[in-house]
Amino acid sequence: MFKKMTSALLITAMMSPMAAFAQGTVTGAPLAPGASLAPGAPLAPGAPLAPAAVAVLQPADQVFTNGVVYTVDRNRNVEQAVAIRGDQIVYVGSSEGANKYIGKTTKVTDLQGKMVLPGFIDSHTHASKTTGLIFSIDLFDGGSIEEYVATIKAFIKEHPNEPTLQGRGWTNPVAPGIGPRKEVLDEIDAKTPIALTSDDGHSLWVNSASLALAGITKDTANPEGGIIERDPKTGEPSGTLREKAMDLVLKKIGGYTIAQYKSGIEEYQQKAVERGVTTVRDPDMLRYPNVLEAYEELAKENKLTIRFRNAVTANPDKGPEQIADFVKIREREQYPLFQVNAVKIFMDGVVEGATAYLEKPYEHKETNGELIWKVDNYNKTAAAADKAGFQLHVHSIGDASTRIALDGMEYAEKQNGAHDARHSLVHLQLVNPTDIERFKKLGAVGIVQPFWFMQEDGYYDEIEVPYLGQERAEKEYPMKSFINKGVHIASSSDYIVTPEFNPLHGIQQGVTRIADGETDPNKIANPDERATLADMIASFTIDGAYANHVEDITGSLEPGKKADLVILDQNLFTTPANKIKDVQVLLTLVEGKQVYQSQAGEKK
Repeated sequence: MFKKMTSALLITAMMSPMAAFAQGTVTGAPLAPGASLAPGAPLAPGAPLAPAAVAVLQPADQVFTNGVVYTVDRNRNVEQAVAIRGDQIVYVGSSEGANKYIGKTTKVTDLQGKMVLPGFIDSHTHASKTTGLIFSIDLFDGGSIEEYVATIKAFIKEHPNEPTLQGRGWTNPVAPGIGPRKEVLDEIDAKTPIALTSDDGHSLWVNSASLALAGITKDTANPEGGIIERDPKTGEPSGTLREKAMDLVLKKIGGYTIAQYKSGIEEYQQKAVERGVTTVRDPDMLRYPNVLEAYEELAKENKLTIRFRNAVTANPDKGPEQIADFVKIREREQYPLFQVNAVKIFMDGVVEGATAYLEKPYEHKETNGELIWKVDNYNKTAAAADKAGFQLHVHSIGDASTRIALDGMEYAEKQNGAHDARHSLVHLQLVNPTDIERFKKLGAVGIVQPFWFMQEDGYYDEIEVPYLGQERAEKEYPMKSFINKGVHIASSSDYIVTPEFNPLHGIQQGVTRIADGETDPNKIANPDERATLADMIASFTIDGAYANHVEDITGSLEPGKKADLVILDQNLFTTPANKIKDVQVLLTLVEGKQVYQSQAGEKK
């Protein structure tokens, strides 16, 4: 999906000397152990220290020495060593100071200058949707209708007796406008219902059998918050359903079993720890049957290896009365590694479907998009969720949608009083600058996807500019503006929309905001919004912990916190900006337990 990044020389040329130094493209002198790091400054390991004859305290189980330990604590301290006892960090400091925690049974690892970071946090990732990649048609690698057809036919050949055919991964740029047509799928199989979700999860490509199963005809009205795309000449359903219209088919076809979801979640966990991800939020509870039950069973069976702080999806056809059921779910799902603490709200759609809700109409059609919730119902539901102690986790792409979402949070505050709610808004593709101050005032958190911070081929020129106009397209995906105003910004992948969710890749994109292999400085996406390396690391660690109300146990390397950490083979602050995604995770610990070790890490 993404190409190789441009060279460090290009990135440096586009910055002032100090800015280039801050982005890690220029190497500086080592910091002394115990020094603090100003955001963006380079770090280097201290020299290995000889063991001192010191009295041993209660021994640690594990001690890592002679590393570049970037704590991401309040002062962004840089240390050399970490000591772990049980599931907690008991010491962070110099290698010499760590000697007092080394006993006869302590496992001691000399890091030889490798980097240690807190475990990465992905604050919005559809972990459970890995299930679809295992048990349905995977279209993510295709880039044309012809390639999708070949993939579908190959799947049918291997699975000839499926009662329905489901899949995901086709991309809107291959069929802009009304989307891909039903006739293409009818030629493959006109009798078996076929339903294929787009890569962004906001559109559904179906054949005539699926339309018939759902009773969708020329006379079927668009459901509230949804669009049935139609042939411009005949008015017949063309084969693409947007937003709430998707449910007309999906409810008929059904979903995956609990066992299938468990398999998908377990596979996701393995992908996550290989990338250093130790805490996530999956926002899809209740939107699909059996997902919540799958998590619950895995928790009871002690098969969860990373921390999940998930969200239940509110139904826009219901109101505040549904919050009582969410409270019961939260009370039931109180496991160390699995809890439900947020309510997901789909406020609008996406730009590529012309369903993101905008202040001004789209350039290519006379619409402002789709507001999925009625404003009064959203406000009351938001207030009820807030009163019950839930965080709001609001999908909002358009500037008008974000303003309405903030209005609802302000309404909740007036009803219930100000408190440490940390309601979050996710995606934030377009934001009115005047609303950034409101984030700070309301204590709201922005959750962004830096993987998307670029002028991506197939999207920027073919969809974003034609649909939004050049001026709006150039202002997409603000981040630094939020940080400058003191707003907490947490990063995420929105996997499986982003198939490769390595946080190191996301960190690189947040710093460079340019597509892999691109050498034209004019192709930097909204360059004023480039974040520093320190900003980006914080967004995937301590700010992610803050966004999920777990900063008391994770997100930084400090005594008393859970031992969630990753070891990298290189120091990010001396790595060229366009090479950050190539840095390797050697070891991942969750609460002191080794959940991943690379072969390279074993050899070293």
